[in-house]
Amino acid sequence: QLQLVESGGGLVQPGGSLRLSCQTAGFTLDYYGIAWFRQAPGKERQWVSCISNTHHGTTNYADPVKGRFTISKDNAKNMVYLDMNSLKPEDTGVYYCAAEYLGFSIVPAVCSIFAGPYNYWGQGTQVAVSS
Repeated sequence: QLQLVESGGGLVQPGGSLRLSCQTAGFTLDYYGIAWFRQAPGKERQWVSCISNTHHGTTNYADPVKGRFTISKDNAKNMVYLDMNSLKPEDTGVYYCAAEYLGFSIVPAVCSIFAGPYNYWGQGTQVAVSS
């Protein structure tokens, strides 16, 4: 059974940093893309970043986090990370990791920026940016 479990959320002051982790189980990151989404209170879920299949994958970022967030993965440990720097109050929300099947490929596929292709989701971890 495919499982994703997020951790690393918490309360941080503006300008601070956090590292979110997504522990995966039941599948190999060589064949799946992993995305981070977030949902602020009263707002729709928003795509944040994704990393695609193969050993290294390709990465993509939403404009509001470009240059501040970095997504990475360790296929051997079945882990995906989201390093968040220069955090702003508008980064507050519940952060979810999700898995998209991309299959085997020699060249990394492009991971989706939409929620639809992601069939497996974690339970979320809360991030609060406030002074």
